[in-house]
Amino acid sequence: MATLRFKALETAIGRKPVVADAPKEKTSEYFGKLVFDRAKMQKYLSKEAYQAVIAAIDKGQRIDRKIADQVAAGMKSWAIELGATHYTHWFQPLTGGTAEKHDAFADPAGNGSVIESFSGKLLVQQEPDASSFPSGGIRATFEARGYTAWDPSSPAFILDDTLCIPTIFISYTGEVLDYKTPLLKALNALDKAAVEVCHYFDKDVQKVTANLGWEQEYFLVDEALYEARPDLVLTERTLMGHESSKNQQLEDQYFGAIPPRVQEFMKELEFESWKLGIPVKTRHNEVAPNQYELAPVYEEANLAVDHNLLVMTLMRNIARRHNFACLLHEKPFGGVNGSGKHNNWSVCTDTGVNLLSPGKNPKSNLQFLTFLVNTLVAVHKNAPLLKASIASANNAHRLGANEAPPCIISAFLGTYLTKMLDQIEEKVTDQKMTPDEKTEIKLDIGRIPEILLDNTDRNRTSPFAFTGNRFEFRAVGSSANCSAAMCALNTALAAQLLEFKVEVDAIIAKGVKKDEAIFQVLRKYIIESKDVRFDGNGYSEEWQVEAAKRGLDVERNPVKMFDSYISEQSINLFKKTGVLSEKELHARTEIKWETYTKKIQIEARVLGDLALNHIVPVAVDYQTALIKNVQGIKELFSEAEFNELACARLELIKKVGNHISTIKAKVHEMVEARKVVNKLPDGREKALAYSEKVFPFFEEIRYHIDKLELIVDNEMWTLPKYRELLFTR
Repeated sequence: MATLRFKALETAIGRKPVVADAPKEKTSEYFGKLVFDRAKMQKYLSKEAYQAVIAAIDKGQRIDRKIADQVAAGMKSWAIELGATHYTHWFQPLTGGTAEKHDAFADPAGNGSVIESFSGKLLVQQEPDASSFPSGGIRATFEARGYTAWDPSSPAFILDDTLCIPTIFISYTGEVLDYKTPLLKALNALDKAAVEVCHYFDKDVQKVTANLGWEQEYFLVDEALYEARPDLVLTERTLMGHESSKNQQLEDQYFGAIPPRVQEFMKELEFESWKLGIPVKTRHNEVAPNQYELAPVYEEANLAVDHNLLVMTLMRNIARRHNFACLLHEKPFGGVNGSGKHNNWSVCTDTGVNLLSPGKNPKSNLQFLTFLVNTLVAVHKNAPLLKASIASANNAHRLGANEAPPCIISAFLGTYLTKMLDQIEEKVTDQKMTPDEKTEIKLDIGRIPEILLDNTDRNRTSPFAFTGNRFEFRAVGSSANCSAAMCALNTALAAQLLEFKVEVDAIIAKGVKKDEAIFQVLRKYIIESKDVRFDGNGYSEEWQVEAAKRGLDVERNPVKMFDSYISEQSINLFKKTGVLSEKELHARTEIKWETYTKKIQIEARVLGDLALNHIVPVAVDYQTALIKNVQGIKELFSEAEFNELACARLELIKKVGNHISTIKAKVHEMVEARKVVNKLPDGREKALAYSEKVFPFFEEIRYHIDKLELIVDNEMWTLPKYRELLFTR
């Protein structure tokens, strides 16, 4: 078995870069080539059909079935010209990934030939069945019918030979079964609520859009070494492995020169992304060895989520062409940085104003302050929900370690903004302000420089940090669907803005001037949300204690975090905004418990198998070799010489034996614990038991395996080691 490791290592070391095909045109000439965007629609659709689709995208208007037939015909013609032979409804089930079922355009013509056909009915709605997707009890096997429905706001695209049509996914009875639908509802709720608040400052605002810019971190390891690690293949993380003597201590990987093999992978990834209209912009080495990052220019949140899911598919596929395995797990390797997907979030109007960017005059800065403070209040009220939205078995390994933020939702504003909010809290009283007081405050706000981006430092220990003109939700995991976090955040702000509008209008109704009413409510909010603001070190023990004193949610167990989806606060929030029903929330929470259980269950099985089938046999062989060596020494030397020469070897034999015995005992205990837990009927109870009764064995077993890795002859060890996985280009 050991030879497999060395063959894999030999293959990895001998790799040469697979040179990506260089595009012959400028990026601007092929960008969006495989996307049925507005320019393509103008070319392939009638004026009537084009205007109908644009109205659906910009105003949410329904598309008539007759128009849908025209759109389908134009879309089919465009796709076939580019070599497409199939079409699919591309959707986001509650597995966290994407799903698709391909159908050919070709239909029998009745005379032994075929014709290409694609109707408006097939474009708008399909029934993929998809009964095996998780539904949280919403659908029984005998009630498996589900529907996908076209989302015109996210353009169709071609992947390989298939026209992909982004869609929502709902049950036969109308319940939501995907990530896209609630996100669209949340964005719609935010649009309506934010427009109403914007009218305090600008009556011309007709639409407010949430934007998202994700930063995708990932690892690349040589495919041969990946294939020689069953734990990576089956769980995407190493369940064992001693740290390399050198890992990221010198920080020499960060922003370093990109290795040639990786550079070629990145070139092809960018080329394919640009053809699909994905505006990827930045690429660089991350902190950990073999860790990298890709980031695009921000886009409308729904489209940005679709693009991120598409990029993750591209990354995995293109990596294989370059003899890499792309790891999107939040913590594939112990002792080095994990991977996140920082969600840079902002809110903008159709008049071109970023509502989270300070303006140049008191009026625009009052608007900025209004949305900044309401965001803080929304985060403060719904911190447990936001934490639940990013919680997973994978992310639990990452949060709070190696630059990842802790399991406490707090907001970082930086010294400048924090001081400004404190001044408002101190200066503005509940009594009526004098004109001088109002002017003084307005001027203070008005003097916020345009370079506020540089006045606000970055805090990498904060899960929700203001970075000048947006908030960066840093707690989102690298393998996650951004929709969950974006749905929770946008819903929370929508509900908060509705409440703000009611409170301000009530004060105005008493005869108070608009600006003064806004200031009164904002000051109250600044005080109420103060506990969620924290600019210090989120890793410190002091913050853990302080956060608990402030009443913030300090829960670390992801299973318990999921409970926040079905808290009274969350149920009321989603009901109020019309984003999710109580039944849908319970179903999603059931799925989260079930997914957690299955992930830990799989990891436990893999760990047990590797421990007993790879590690223990190798350790026994090594121990046997030591015993034979001792026996040889005893035959050749006198008793006195034997005692002197064999002492260390005898001690080593005992040490290896103790590790073997402990591994076997702990694996047995883990298996028995798993058998007990598997009989539990309740989903939450089972998930919690897996986290508390089974998962703790992982580190105990790993400790002894990693000790053996340092003892056993390197030639005998069967699994590629960290120094090989992380330092082979």
